[in-house]
Amino acid sequence: MDACAALADSIARLADHGYSNRRFLTELGRIAGVRRGPLWVFDAASGGRNRLSGRGFRRLVDDQTDGQARHFAGTVAVTARIGGRLTRWLTVAVLRDGPDTADGRLSEEAIEFARAIRSGELEQSEASGWVRRRLCHAAA
Repeated sequence: MDACAALADSIARLADHGYSNRRFLTELGRIAGVRRGPLWVFDAASGGRNRLSGRGFRRLVDDQTDGQARHFAGTVAVTARIGGRLTRWLTVAVLRDGPDTADGRLSEEAIEFARAIRSGELEQSEASGWVRRRLCHAAA
């Protein structure tokens, strides 16, 4: 299964709801099994759930597992709640995803995605295209 394309499709459907930017980002976490509400922290700490299992990610951000869509969506949802600086620290210090690893680079992309949505630099309607261009193996 092309999980990257499925992630982009899910983001496009989510954009149709007209949520605030923050809610859009936290709703994206549901793709990773990170609930909204106060229990999100337990979901994130446990790694969430792999609802979009598969591949399809560019080599630079592909760790050769079926969990990259979960990784991206979960990191976006955490960033929306605690900010990019703390999320980055957690990914490096706790998860051991150094900046020179596929997971580290994917985390950076997720943090940048969340920042761009929150700031309004990236419109929700353009978010799925952003994912396809920057993350997916074969931009569709």
